[in-house]
Amino acid sequence: MGLGRGYAGQDCSLAHALEALGERWTLLVLRDCFYGVRQFKDFQAHLDIPRAVLADRLKTLTTTGALERREHSNGVHYLLTEQGVELWPAIFSLAQWGERWLSPHGSRRIFSHADCDTDLEDTGHCPTCGAFPGPGELLLREGPGADHTLRDDRVSAALRRGPHRLLTNPFPEPDYAGTAGV
Repeated sequence: MGLGRGYAGQDCSLAHALEALGERWTLLVLRDCFYGVRQFKDFQAHLDIPRAVLADRLKTLTTTGALERREHSNGVHYLLTEQGVELWPAIFSLAQWGERWLSPHGSRRIFSHADCDTDLEDTGHCPTCGAFPGPGELLLREGPGADHTLRDDRVSAALRRGPHRLLTNPFPEPDYAGTAGV
């Protein structure tokens, strides 16, 4: 018996969230948005995702309200909205689960609280100041389990260069206006 294609018959907020976000590539597109990726070409290169699939995921995320599509001097940028930023705890938790259970050589990515220069616990808690910092307060760097042989696109190269503040464009342009809703 095949699975249904939607959750319209479900009286459940998780089912409705999965309707909007549960497709295979959607959470990775969102993850890249937190990394600061903004342009179609960079999403496509970093994710190695088919153009049509990426276009569909970006359209769904903008229609849902998690992303805002903005015309920019160097093309279209996709930016997290307030609604999109609120997805950070779910993205972080899933990534930490993967680090704990599916990363045999150690963490691939380490998140630290920029204000304290302290690595976060896997719950998102900063052990130095006691805060649960939001994504704009976090630095990302490679961990011991990172595999440099897997990706050679410009997003991967930029993230390897050293600590990178989340929500910050890894390719800043002089006239870049910032993120929407943040």
